[in-house]
Amino acid sequence: MAIRSLAETPLLPPGFTVPASRWTDPATRLRELLESEPYVFAPGIYDPHGAQIAMYHRATAIYFSGYSFAIGHLGTTDMDLYSGPEIADGARRTISALRKFQLTMATGDPEKGVAPTHLEIPPVVVDMDGGYGNLFNVQRVAELYVNAGVAGAHIEDQVLPKRCGHIAGKALISADEMVGKLRMARAVAEDLGREDFVVIARTDAVSAVDAPESTRGLDLAIERALRYLDSGAPDLVWCEFPNSDREPTERFADQVRRRFPDAKLAFNWSSSFKWFNDPDPIYFAELGELGYKFLFITLAAQHAMGYGFSKLLQGLSEEHERAYVALQRKEWAPDDDIPTKSHHLFTGVPYHQVLGQTMGASRLGGFAGETAEKAV
Repeated sequence: MAIRSLAETPLLPPGFTVPASRWTDPATRLRELLESEPYVFAPGIYDPHGAQIAMYHRATAIYFSGYSFAIGHLGTTDMDLYSGPEIADGARRTISALRKFQLTMATGDPEKGVAPTHLEIPPVVVDMDGGYGNLFNVQRVAELYVNAGVAGAHIEDQVLPKRCGHIAGKALISADEMVGKLRMARAVAEDLGREDFVVIARTDAVSAVDAPESTRGLDLAIERALRYLDSGAPDLVWCEFPNSDREPTERFADQVRRRFPDAKLAFNWSSSFKWFNDPDPIYFAELGELGYKFLFITLAAQHAMGYGFSKLLQGLSEEHERAYVALQRKEWAPDDDIPTKSHHLFTGVPYHQVLGQTMGASRLGGFAGETAEKAV
């Protein structure tokens, strides 16, 4: 992603710059991407650290996953066991961390000759589950999200307490109640002057076991999606599919876009599906052509972290310190780019040093005279 222009900020010493997009509404940026790109992919994260890594690797957008949040912060499954203000605060801290990370990377490390890196702040879309109550709960949480700088959020039409879309026993609220929640989220954003805030309507109708309608399955999901779009409240609709089969994915897109030709769809390229066993997996580019413009893997960071840390722990149990030495060799390999290999740079030690000296902070000290690190 090319940087369009750079500008100075009071939070950097004179001469240092950040992308001017720092002051663009994240929702406006997300809308620009949805209109201009074949699709927007967002890796699923659950904390500031994972979001910063995604930003370093220039992710176009970021998805703050509710299931990942439940795993990462409660160690539990996705069944409405956390509250709206809890996940809203997690999203707020993550967005704040991304803004700080942009400053950190824009400083580089002058003492070690590390040049500044200019990174765009990716817009963040956050899970709002079923709104954590009625439409007035939606009002409260939407206000928290909008004021946090979230670019958009999705609301689903499950009876509360909701559950992960790939857990059995889901039931649906009425379509009218869902439309009320969507309209409330839209109204909150407009009242706060954030008209571009992106609202995504999710339906779990494909695999729900109970709903006010007699119809079930994909036909109900299509009917629900059309009703939600007809309300004018959501910007995208998302159908949660129970498996990776192509036919329902293609049929949903076809039927919805027959009625709304310009409709934008969202798609969970779910880690619950064993894509490696699918003989004909649907690809991102194909989804984009079908109208699925916002794509995400909800548990991307959770699975990657779980795999990487598990392999390290297995190595430590067998090879002890040698396993960590092997990890460092991979981190510092000259042909790879792992941002956390120098955690002081990643977390902003040089930034604090440079800006602190500029602003006259005391007791920051310096690195002169300290023992130099051994070459790796």
